[in-house]
Amino acid sequence: QVQLQESGPGLVKPSQTLSLTCTVSGASLTTDYYYFTWIRQPPGKGLEWMGAIAYSGSTYYRPSLKSRTSISRDTSKNQITLQLTSVTPEDTAVYYCNLLTGWGDYWGQGTQVTVSS
Repeated sequence: QVQLQESGPGLVKPSQTLSLTCTVSGASLTTDYYYFTWIRQPPGKGLEWMGAIAYSGSTYYRPSLKSRTSISRDTSKNQITLQLTSVTPEDTAVYYCNLLTGWGDYWGQGTQVTVSS
């Protein structure tokens, strides 16, 4: 059974770096054609795809966030990490980890992140 669990600070100050971890169980980060993505949903808005890391280790980013976003992985811990630099209150959102496979996708429960001083 595939499970994804996001973790990280619930509150981040403006201009700081947000770091979130997605711990994966029941799936390998390197299985062919698996893509682990980060998606967020600001309050009152729709889902926004932020970026992904592929089974090969290749990364892909939303153009508007590319300069501030980094996605990496630790295969020994089976974890995916999101870093978002220079955050502002507009980065306040529920952040989700998602696994996209050829036959469907899996979601974490999401974690609320608020950017405020």
